[in-house]
Amino acid sequence: MTPRERSIIALRGGRPDKIPFLSDVRAPEGTAERELRNRGLCICAWDNTCSYHTPNVKKESIHYTDDAGRYLIRTVYSTPYGNLSTLAEYVNHTQWTLEYLYKSPEDYRKLRFMVEDTVVVPQYENAQELFSKRGEDVLSVDFAAYSPLSIIMYQYMGTEKFCYEWADNLDEIVKLYKALEDLKRKVLQIAAKSPYEVVIYDANCNPQIISPENFIKYFKPNYEEAVNLMHKSGKLIGSHFDGNNTPYMKLLGEIGFDFVNAYDVGFSPPVKEARKAWPGKVLWLNFPCAWHILSAEEIRRKTIQLIEEAAPGNGFIIGITESVPGERILQNFKAIMDGIDEYEGSH
Repeated sequence: MTPRERSIIALRGGRPDKIPFLSDVRAPEGTAERELRNRGLCICAWDNTCSYHTPNVKKESIHYTDDAGRYLIRTVYSTPYGNLSTLAEYVNHTQWTLEYLYKSPEDYRKLRFMVEDTVVVPQYENAQELFSKRGEDVLSVDFAAYSPLSIIMYQYMGTEKFCYEWADNLDEIVKLYKALEDLKRKVLQIAAKSPYEVVIYDANCNPQIISPENFIKYFKPNYEEAVNLMHKSGKLIGSHFDGNNTPYMKLLGEIGFDFVNAYDVGFSPPVKEARKAWPGKVLWLNFPCAWHILSAEEIRRKTIQLIEEAAPGNGFIIGITESVPGERILQNFKAIMDGIDEYEGSH
């Protein structure tokens, strides 16, 4: 059974020959990494089957290094109602947003124009090419989109500014939300017809910011709409919930997601409780970030503990969905694989 086959069986609720280990983080290429793949390590690749164009918004990026030696990119979007801009710092292939698009209430009209001007185009040919190159060691996932309120929060404003605007300018946020809903439907239609088997819709919905009441009003209907559309196309769909999901456990159980991605027992209830709360859902873990500083022996034992809590192990995946200290990747991946193999060898 290939790593990809193992992952698909688990995502469909089955029990493959052994618990899948599915990592968003790439191990350094070489003999050790090849050995891990041979043992079953599957790479998770997040793609997008849409490209976006704004024919009436001019985009210009300026790359420069500041006096402190930081590599920065200023991006300016010119709309008929004025300019929007972002500032980002790039460090070790990671982008840190220093300034978001939204800066004052005058920007709401500019943002709505940019959303309404967006043309979404499928890029299915690119997907087929990726599949053929990646083979059976990689699970290709279509990250369809963020949900409308997540786009406003994470891409347009940042969480702090979003919270202030929610209190001060809720009507404007709702107008922007509705414009993004229309755009989202176009994106989901494209994702539903794509060649991908697995779709992730939205990420990082945080109960410390979004109350259960607002989750029900602004997120749940979007999720259910996406689920219904993907299921009609025979696709598996889930969402990325990597925070403290305690306030959302019952609500997530009411939504027809096939899987919950990035579930982290370092923040959320234990595996045993999640399985009880969601008997029909696949649990795709993030191996807890804090555990990556433990010894290899502790990581092996923790892995076995996770699998024992998920017994009999159908619809269960151990994943890496967040960063891992670079110097620990190979050691920790091997320890996780050791734990999986030891458990399977004794059952």
